[in-house]
Amino acid sequence: MLNPVRKASPNFRWEGVEPQRYKTQGEAPFRDVSRQVLFEVAGAQWRYFEVAPGGWTTLERHAHPHAVMVLRGRGRCMVAGALHELAAHDLVEVAPLAWHQFRASADSPLGFLCLVSAERDRPQLPDREALAALRADAAIADFLDGR
Repeated sequence: MLNPVRKASPNFRWEGVEPQRYKTQGEAPFRDVSRQVLFEVAGAQWRYFEVAPGGWTTLERHAHPHAVMVLRGRGRCMVAGALHELAAHDLVEVAPLAWHQFRASADSPLGFLCLVSAERDRPQLPDREALAALRADAAIADFLDGR
């Protein structure tokens, strides 16, 4: 049996949990993101993502929902066309098929837990039309451009 307690280190790594690639380079646009799968239990997967200062996750959507809790750092997210500032302990709900992206502040990493179904669909990237619709909002366009 796996040890039921996985001790954390100060650098947000856990005993017995190997960091994984966020995605394959070139598969989708992202910058400086790492991923750790902490648990898979009761049909759900609990993961830790860390976005390095100035980095961002892929702009994408899925048929499955996400529940996110920020553990450390600062940043912003775009969920369903709305922008939100993020800090430690903030919660984010990403509804099915909501476009979303997380960005770390230039001077701070953004580390967050993400709870999803262990059985889930592949991410959908925006096509030209969806991206144009998001960019129609100047604030969203600035966010997507890292401003």
